[in-house]
Amino acid sequence: MPPTDASTDAGTAAPNTSFGSDPGPDMDSQDTLDLRLPDELVALFAEEAEAARGAERAAEQREGTGTAKPGILTPTTVTPTGDDLLDGVGGWGPIASPVGHFHLVPVRIDRDLTLISRWMNDPAVAAFWELAGPETVAEDHLRAQLDGDGRSVPCLGVLDGTPVSYWEIYRADLDRLARHYPARLHDTGIHLLIGAVANRGRGLGSALLRAVSDLVLDRRPSCTRVVAEPDLRNTPSVSAFLSAGFRFSAEVDLPDKRAALMVRDRALRDVL
Repeated sequence: MPPTDASTDAGTAAPNTSFGSDPGPDMDSQDTLDLRLPDELVALFAEEAEAARGAERAAEQREGTGTAKPGILTPTTVTPTGDDLLDGVGGWGPIASPVGHFHLVPVRIDRDLTLISRWMNDPAVAAFWELAGPETVAEDHLRAQLDGDGRSVPCLGVLDGTPVSYWEIYRADLDRLARHYPARLHDTGIHLLIGAVANRGRGLGSALLRAVSDLVLDRRPSCTRVVAEPDLRNTPSVSAFLSAGFRFSAEVDLPDKRAALMVRDRALRDVL
């Protein structure tokens, strides 16, 4: 089973817990880690974001359309890359969102491990993902996906050139989750955590969840639903999914938690 979702947000800050404690409804607020990204990493992603925008503009000129909205790749300009079972997440390209220019970038351990491990050691994140500890803990989790058959792809969420979130895009119909709900072929699941404390509690999670689920539905025509299974105790996360156009489908008893099955249907995409 993929790890439990970390705190997303819908205008409410996620609960914070100290290391090794069990989250509960009456938790006192604890200090969390507000981590500054290394300048080199920020610069690297800024360069990659600018390169993506340049490639998009060049592709639009070759197509001769000139009509694409800034930050959105048209279907003809998206070239799936990589060996995965998700239609090439690495080639999905960027998308415009209300909070900025957003891009899912598949994880590279040599580049991203330190940042992801730091996020996992934030108490608010650790309470649900349970991947706190030395970097080897996060590395083992990432390698299990990267060395697998491509059914789950770990990504950094890069907003205007800066990594702000961690994502796992996975084939829910091929996951153990499928044993616990009536899965459909090509159901696509998502896990999310927002990295920096300053980015939580202001609606960023909802905006990014909508953007990423839009990406899934645009880039995976065979997928009719995007699903997620946040912990029922994680009220901010459940609320963020609802604000992002997902509907609450059912409560699901999973081996490690009682979850809220959240679903965003292609058929209801323009309604919710």
